[in-house]
Amino acid sequence: MSESICPAIRRHAVLIKPPDRLTLESGLTLSPVEVTYETYGTLNSAGDNAILVCHALTGDAHAAGRYSPEDEIPGWWDDLIGPGKALDTDRYYVICSNVLGGCRGTTGPTSINPLTGQPHGADFPIVTIRDMVKLQKLLLDSLGVKRLVTVIGGSMGGMQVLEWAVTYPDFMASAIAMAVSAISTAQQIAFNDVGRRAIWLDPEWRGGHYYPGDGPTEGLSIARAVGTITYKSDHLWNERFGRRVEFAGDPFSRQGRFSIENYLAYQGEKLERRFDANSYLYLLRAMDLHNLGRGRTASGSWEEALETVSTRLLIVGINSDILYPTYQQHEMVCTLRRLKKEVEYFELDSPYGHDSFLIEFKIMNQAVAEFLDNL
Repeated sequence: MSESICPAIRRHAVLIKPPDRLTLESGLTLSPVEVTYETYGTLNSAGDNAILVCHALTGDAHAAGRYSPEDEIPGWWDDLIGPGKALDTDRYYVICSNVLGGCRGTTGPTSINPLTGQPHGADFPIVTIRDMVKLQKLLLDSLGVKRLVTVIGGSMGGMQVLEWAVTYPDFMASAIAMAVSAISTAQQIAFNDVGRRAIWLDPEWRGGHYYPGDGPTEGLSIARAVGTITYKSDHLWNERFGRRVEFAGDPFSRQGRFSIENYLAYQGEKLERRFDANSYLYLLRAMDLHNLGRGRTASGSWEEALETVSTRLLIVGINSDILYPTYQQHEMVCTLRRLKKEVEYFELDSPYGHDSFLIEFKIMNQAVAEFLDNL
């Protein structure tokens, strides 16, 4: 287990108070709007040594450290954040916030709708990656951050990174996007749709207004299983589980189970205990809507949208990623180079699939640290 920052401190900020409202990309508005975030390190007097870490689909603001010495598991990127690590807290002020629409303290479907006094549920407005980034910028402004050293993240976090690079091109010295594309593809949307249907068909979903009950836990578990399948590689699944079986009696009975089936059920049960199904649905839709070109050019072309990028970029691909295969990162890199932008490409050689950016910390520490040292 790595040495961790201890303790981590969970912070809250109400960034939008009535009568002010946050206007979303859809044109709808929200108020009040609260953000949960954590910071590590110290902001310098110039406000320009900050790094923003963006989390993936079921992540949250707890990126590093432990809340108490008794905590068994530190934050999800603890091996990358801290003294002497790639995101060195002796040099940088590292910030991670829970995204808009999440369920870990930032305003989302579980938040109280002031008009009804009840949780928003499925009445919460659709949010986009661009809306998440807009709220992150308000948070950074409130913290006194004048300029970012970098903004970094993978998967849904990588979508936020790319939106930052296009929306606020002069606010950062660099951006690091991992395991992501410039626009969500049909296959990515298709995987998400299966998860959505599983939640909607659970009788406990109740049209999204299931609070204060547990909600559609079985549907959420199935949705998580679908996602989990895409996060690993065929090689890894075969190496770890193969065709091992865990039979309960007759192997030809309905009670017979393969080890991989038990693992997927376990992953679903873990998510049930810590995540809200409505938030899962909203964040899946935000990922589906990911398109750097939407509303920015007459054609909606993500390639044209990249023309506004003025920061230095590191694009990271994973050679075993079946969800965001490397051709998608290559397309972005080739387009950026054609546009004469400063971009580097690094490919993780790993058997762990899409999840490699959450696992291959030794390789990532070196690649990220070298990139930041050469800014």
